[in-house]
Amino acid sequence: MALLRVEKISKKFGGLQAVSDVSFALREGSIKAVIGPNGAGKTTLFNLISGVLPATSGEITFKGHALNGLRPYQVARLGIARTFQNIKMFAGMTALENVMVGRHVQSRSGFLASMFRLPGFLSEEREIRRKSMELLELLGIAEYADTEAMNLAFGQQRAVELARALALEPALLLLDEPAAGLNIYETAEIGRLITKIREMGITVLLVEHDMSLVMDISDEIVVLSFGQKIAEDIPQKIQRDPEVIRIYLGEEAAVPA
Repeated sequence: MALLRVEKISKKFGGLQAVSDVSFALREGSIKAVIGPNGAGKTTLFNLISGVLPATSGEITFKGHALNGLRPYQVARLGIARTFQNIKMFAGMTALENVMVGRHVQSRSGFLASMFRLPGFLSEEREIRRKSMELLELLGIAEYADTEAMNLAFGQQRAVELARALALEPALLLLDEPAAGLNIYETAEIGRLITKIREMGITVLLVEHDMSLVMDISDEIVVLSFGQKIAEDIPQKIQRDPEVIRIYLGEEAAVPA
C-alpha cells in the first residue's frame, strides 16, 4: 500500500525547470532512495514534499491527504519528519535538548501552562525528556546527552539530528544526504541505524550520493537527471541500467558484465 504518492510534480524557478513531471509511489515500511548527479532536483523534490516549497504543478498525497499548499509544520504534524544535508543544531543547547525540541511539536501544554510551570506541563516535560533520552540510547549517543550539540563530532551531530527527527514520531522520514561528510565507519553505522528505523515501522525516503550505502539498504531507487525521472527499480536492476550508467560514467561507459 502506498504511503506517499508523487504524481506529475513539477517545480519551476523562473526559466529553470528544477523538477519536471516526476511521479513515484512509496510503499509503507520500505526504504526508497532518490539518486542523481548534482543539480538533478533531488533536494528540490524533498522541499516540495515537506512543504518548504510550493509545487508549480502536480500533486503529492500522504496517507490519502493532499500535501499541496500545506506549510512545513502542518506536513510535520501529519507524520512526515526530515533531516537536512547541512546539519542544523540549536546553538547553546545540549544533545538532549536538541532532541526535546523535536518532541515538543507533539506537546499538548499551552503557553500559559509552560510559563507558570503548571503540574500538567511539568509531567509532560518529564515524559518528553524520558522519550528523548530513549532515542539517544537507541542511536548509541546517550553518553553525550548533556554535551552541547555544537561541540560533538560531525557523525554524532548527524545522530542527534536523526534522533530529533524521530522525536516527532513520524510515519515517514525524509533523509537528505545522511552520509554527507561521514567516514566509511560512520557511514556504515548510519546505514545500520536507517535499517533499524525501518524495523521500527517507519518508512524512509532518502537522497544520497554514497552508492554503496544506497545499494545496501534500499528496496527501490528513483534516478533523477535534470529534474526528470529516468529510472525506477530495485537496486540490482538500477546498477545495470544503461541510461543510469551513462549519466554517472559518461557516454562511452559500457554496462559491466
